[in-house]
Amino acid sequence: MAGFDNIAKKAQGLFEDGKEKAAAAFEDGKEKFDEVRTSEKAEQVSDNILGGLANAANKVTGGKYADKIENARDAADKKIGPDSVE
Repeated sequence: MAGFDNIAKKAQGLFEDGKEKAAAAFEDGKEKFDEVRTSEKAEQVSDNILGGLANAANKVTGGKYADKIENARDAADKKIGPDSVE
């Protein structure tokens, strides 16, 4: 039984080590994602994309929902770029 206990302890140790490494990698990835998401480049790209989508939506709806489309564009824009830090 002592051999089994040693194997179980080693497995538990490996599991805990892996869990800690995974948590650290997740945090690192989250930080890097936030850096990219809040960058000026992301702001420029998102402004172009959101503006194009808003223009297309206005074209399709004949401008009938322009205010709602602009509000949706602004809400999405607040989630991307330097001003999006929460």
